[in-house]
Amino acid sequence: MLTRCGDDLFSVAVDTPADAQALALQLHKTGDWLEVIPGVDSVVVRFDPLKLKGDLASQAIEAAIAAEPAVSQDVGELLEIPVVYGGKFGPDLAELSRTTGLSGKELIASHAGSEYRVDMIGFTPGFAFIGGLDDCFRVSRRGEPRQRVEAGSIGIADGRTGLYALASPGGWNIIGRTPYKLFDPDAENPFVLSAGMRVRFKAIDASEFES
Repeated sequence: MLTRCGDDLFSVAVDTPADAQALALQLHKTGDWLEVIPGVDSVVVRFDPLKLKGDLASQAIEAAIAAEPAVSQDVGELLEIPVVYGGKFGPDLAELSRTTGLSGKELIASHAGSEYRVDMIGFTPGFAFIGGLDDCFRVSRRGEPRQRVEAGSIGIADGRTGLYALASPGGWNIIGRTPYKLFDPDAENPFVLSAGMRVRFKAIDASEFES
């Protein structure tokens, strides 16, 4: 479903994050848009109304929807992200263990035992929403958000992993932290993660983190 959201915005409802990323890729290939932003169940398209009338923009978007999907972003390099789980790096792992009835080792093995895909980027700059978690991770956000969550923190909420590229307030259940630099202001693409990327988590110990 295509919905007009303002003078220069359309929103397209889709079924899955993979559909959103495929449509966003198709739109990038076939149109001159100011922004194309894939989400979990929608794609937002921003156009320049001084260059393109709304009805022509909607026709171009409809054509992209009807076209053969662009090549999936499933193919590509797999990014392995090292993580220290629990302790001062993951202060909510013990509580998650009590809530689920699983040991910390079982939770870590489950989280680090699969390949995932970044569903979308949002909330704060570079913050990655990653789907595909086991049902044991379907827990609510914390009742009281923290005023500061360190960059690199790995959070769990509602069956998703959230990666904090920057330090910020947040209410996700923090189970670990990565020493991997998710934000580099000097790089051409400052944020390492993007929608559609494949990721896997690797458990490391605190000494590896410090080194």
